[in-house]
Amino acid sequence: MSAAAALATGQLLLEAGEGGQAIESFRMAARAGDARGLTMLGRAAERGWGMVPDAVQAAGWYRRAAAAGDPWAMFNLADLYLRGEGVPRDPAEATRLYADAARRGLLQALNMLGRLAETGAAGPRDPSAALAYYTASAERGDPWGQFNLSRHLIAEGRLPEALDWLDRALGCRISGFHAAVAEALSGVDYPDLCRRAELARSLAAPLSGRD
Repeated sequence: MSAAAALATGQLLLEAGEGGQAIESFRMAARAGDARGLTMLGRAAERGWGMVPDAVQAAGWYRRAAAAGDPWAMFNLADLYLRGEGVPRDPAEATRLYADAARRGLLQALNMLGRLAETGAAGPRDPSAALAYYTASAERGDPWGQFNLSRHLIAEGRLPEALDWLDRALGCRISGFHAAVAEALSGVDYPDLCRRAELARSLAAPLSGRD
């Protein structure tokens, strides 16, 4: 079985609730030289798919996959460093890894760099840098980047632009995204935003549980 076929089989097994068998498929992909197999073994360890959750083991798999150039491994390892799970908490290392993932084309990493700049979680707050990261992520099609750019535009009073980006974001099919948008928009006063909050709530239920 090819690495690509092993990865696809592993994903199907995960969706069927067969975590243990999925792990074997990911091992096959890793043995065939596909770093994505290592990344999925890290996800299995982090999430407890077919095993007891083990963040230390997850970090080990991610580190190997990141060294092989997989951007999702860099992103997931950055998440662990940001939270201090399985590794010492190190926002600077998280930032470096997100930046490496972004340089390899992972749009979600641009969004996370925006979050770090906005919140100051890895250094001084830098709203202008946050806006630049969100814009880059949004323009390349990342729904989270589009949503966060929309937030900034709303705060600046640029409602027509904000609504355009928000509408683009709401067209995605990411599990948990619409519920997060609905919560973020709860209590808003603008009728146009209220309508989109209601749309987000209506979209959240049928998409719950999807990856």
